[in-house]
Amino acid sequence: MTTKTGTFSTNMIAKIAMLSAVAFVLMLIEFPIPVAPSFYKLDFSEAAVLIGGFALGPAAAVCIEATKVVLNLLFTGTMTMYVGEFANFLIGCALCVPASIMYRNNKSRATALKGMAVGTVAMAAAGVILNYFLLLPAYVSIAKFPMEAILGAGQAIFPFITNKFTFVLACVTPFNLIKGVLVSAVTLILYKHVSPLLHK
Repeated sequence: MTTKTGTFSTNMIAKIAMLSAVAFVLMLIEFPIPVAPSFYKLDFSEAAVLIGGFALGPAAAVCIEATKVVLNLLFTGTMTMYVGEFANFLIGCALCVPASIMYRNNKSRATALKGMAVGTVAMAAAGVILNYFLLLPAYVSIAKFPMEAILGAGQAIFPFITNKFTFVLACVTPFNLIKGVLVSAVTLILYKHVSPLLHK
């Protein structure tokens, strides 16, 4: 089995497993930020996914993201009837996959910066589209979170929020932009120190 044929070698599987475990631990360390309701928590698990994507490719990034979410479900369960975990996977991939694809084609610091910028914008855009059309309706219908309570949490921060669209723009978009910038900064700091271990 070799990565050249599109399959994962035993060595790569071990690296994916290691980075997934790191991402899972980082996912447990979460905190709210002032621009979003407290049920939106920021964590740095995507830094491990991004590092894996840069070192091992976009397919590996998807595997790390998925494994992280599965580990979180196994060890901590779900309070959102799997909606939150599904959202974490999709929006995490929106950041890490474009950045990994760009870096794979040109492995330079400048390309990494451009990739993370593109990934951050993609994550913010995916957050708007997915929350408006899929995730918020799913929270209401599956997780049984009343839309009035969700909007009320946003109105406590931004009184001008009156509907789902203004909630997504005012709360979800800045949250994902801030997360993308912070995760990118951590990845930029750590990658050169970690990458020699991942290329052995």
